[in-house]
Amino acid sequence: MPRLTAAQALVRLLAIEQVPFAFGIVGGKLAPLMHALSQQEAVRFVGVRHEATAPMMAAAVHAGSGRMAVALGEMGPGGLNLASGMGVAFNNNLPLLAITTNQHRAAAYPHSGMFMDLDTQAVFAPLTRWNAVVHDPRRLPELVRRAFREALSGRLGPVHLDIPQDVLSAATDYPDDEFELPPSRYRAVLGPRPAAESVAQAAALLRGAQRPLVVAGGGVVASGAVEALRAIAARLGAPVVPTQMALGVIASDSPHFIGHGGLIAGEAIRCAFEQADVVLSVGCRFSSWMWDARGPFARRSHRTISINIDPGALGHPALHEVAMQADARPALEDLLAALATAPPTNAQASGWLAGIRELRAHYEEGLNAMARDASEPTMHPAALAKAIADALPAGALAVFDGGHTTFWSNDFTPVDAVRTRFHEPGMSHLGFGLPYAMSLQLQQPDKAVLNITGDGSFGFTLNELDTARRAGLPVVSIIHNNAAWGIIRQGQKAQLGFEFATGLEGTDYAAIARGFGCFGETVTRADEVAPALARALASGLPSVLDCRTRFVPHPAAPAFGSMNRFGFEAFMPLPAPG
Repeated sequence: MPRLTAAQALVRLLAIEQVPFAFGIVGGKLAPLMHALSQQEAVRFVGVRHEATAPMMAAAVHAGSGRMAVALGEMGPGGLNLASGMGVAFNNNLPLLAITTNQHRAAAYPHSGMFMDLDTQAVFAPLTRWNAVVHDPRRLPELVRRAFREALSGRLGPVHLDIPQDVLSAATDYPDDEFELPPSRYRAVLGPRPAAESVAQAAALLRGAQRPLVVAGGGVVASGAVEALRAIAARLGAPVVPTQMALGVIASDSPHFIGHGGLIAGEAIRCAFEQADVVLSVGCRFSSWMWDARGPFARRSHRTISINIDPGALGHPALHEVAMQADARPALEDLLAALATAPPTNAQASGWLAGIRELRAHYEEGLNAMARDASEPTMHPAALAKAIADALPAGALAVFDGGHTTFWSNDFTPVDAVRTRFHEPGMSHLGFGLPYAMSLQLQQPDKAVLNITGDGSFGFTLNELDTARRAGLPVVSIIHNNAAWGIIRQGQKAQLGFEFATGLEGTDYAAIARGFGCFGETVTRADEVAPALARALASGLPSVLDCRTRFVPHPAAPAFGSMNRFGFEAFMPLPAPG
């Protein structure tokens, strides 16, 4: 029987699950775990400068590769700092394992009043699918396995174990075969298929559809259902709306593409929902990115087919006519098989897809007209977004950070595959971009990785430039710098006719980058973007391009405002026409 500390046993259990990284800050009570990590190479530790970054980077591991990573937090403030980043994982259904330490068992649960006391289990409860305190090192294997089971079953999400310091360091004899059990022995590794009756009902609806619309969410990516989704769209002759968690499910040059991200993608999305007679929703939660003042774009009048592995997402917030509690991939494969015997023809003959595509083309013409704005002294955000898109190296990965800035990135940045473009729609946590980009660079070191962000959002995590330099991660942060909390300033003026505390003038982000030992350059014209990006990539260093823009409201701003009015207007009578 091997005799190991709980920390050593923990690292072995992580290796069984092929966890590639642990992110965090070294801490005194974490010393046994740091020692165990230093003794092996399977799980790489990456030290960050603020604990909130750790779960953001761990979440990006699953977003980028489908694997799970670990976020570490010291007791007390270390765990409290983790909570901010845990929201990113929880609200976007991205699984990770958070591990915190705590006072020794004689002084914790209930806590006795020592410095740094914190009921970390209570703090993390609303931010996790499941969490627990490890009171006995002998139970560690059982609880770690349950953590992975809870994180990766049904609706995905983060989990948490709080391990008191004396438990981490306790030496225990473990059974000889304790670290030989594969994941398939203690958790499901394949998702459920749908009921045959539901497949038949859905196929019948789709065969009769004149104007079918496909909505693809993050569940399509998580289940590996991209090819099946594209085949369904082709079979139906249907436009496809990918959510912000499913960018690349349909390539931006596909004949089925009408915009991605929901309401921020223009009029074609709204009209597609308004005119659709059957909506096929796959792995989508219908978050408020696809709402207006009356709620989800999928109305009660729609004949909606909803496929979701999470039973809680079936019927809420959008009602359905057919529900399938199933993994996206087997559900779509079964649906394709059912449609093969009697393929639908109504939509192909009606010109439905061509009409919606025409609306998208008109929207893109307007965007390109804005991108040609060459007025000075600062760039139009559309001109900058277009210049970035044109300068992207082949195969580059891009993260869209910031508030209003992400709207422009979403419109202009081309995408042809999943796990190459990344939003954070669930929590919309400003500053997630640099941690995400660093994590993606760790996973794919041979690719260019860009963090396209706003100046306000970049300020949240710019300290991680130090992490990027130390870890040798040459990510490029391209800042839309309008020297303000631009969308907040606009809202203040529009709502109450005032402006207060929205200025961010005077900061030289390129100089800050150089102070961290990174590459930094200021860009003032759109035609300077491509050569500046080339110099940044050639430097081999983490880089910042401080691009001076002005604030211009995005065309989707009114739709975003309508969504924000939900609850004030949702149950009120609509105004009379005219």
